[in-house]
Amino acid sequence: MGLRAEMPLLARHEGEWEGTYRHLDSMGQVVDLHRSRLTCSIVDDSVYHQVNEYTWEDGRSERHEFPGTYLGDGRCAFDTERIRGEFWEVDASTIYLTWAFKAEDEDLRLFELIVLSEDGTTRSRVWQWIQAGQCVRRTLIDEKRVG
Repeated sequence: MGLRAEMPLLARHEGEWEGTYRHLDSMGQVVDLHRSRLTCSIVDDSVYHQVNEYTWEDGRSERHEFPGTYLGDGRCAFDTERIRGEFWEVDASTIYLTWAFKAEDEDLRLFELIVLSEDGTTRSRVWQWIQAGQCVRRTLIDEKRVG
């Protein structure tokens, strides 16, 4: 069996997504807002690969690649120069991730839920940034499938 059979919800995320990231501080104030385009794919039915492209109103842009390795037992891991973490399917619509930025304080951990709509055309994502047991930031992401 391959990654698509072992993680059918992940396979439903394949394609291109456009959306908006809203980063909020612990009081709920917007501290960053930018557009995104994500390309999600499964390569050779064994490797998950994601490319994130971000753009800001002031003209800044970033591009990051996140190859994921299937660990078996319905789990994937990623370890890039930027981040390290794991993800798995919780149910038929929800993926859960836990990860950390390598350049940040090692006590800072991120926890993410991704919920795919039943028809597969939209998804919502929420990150919680936890440091020393406290939520110091939240990121709200709304995306639509564009390809």
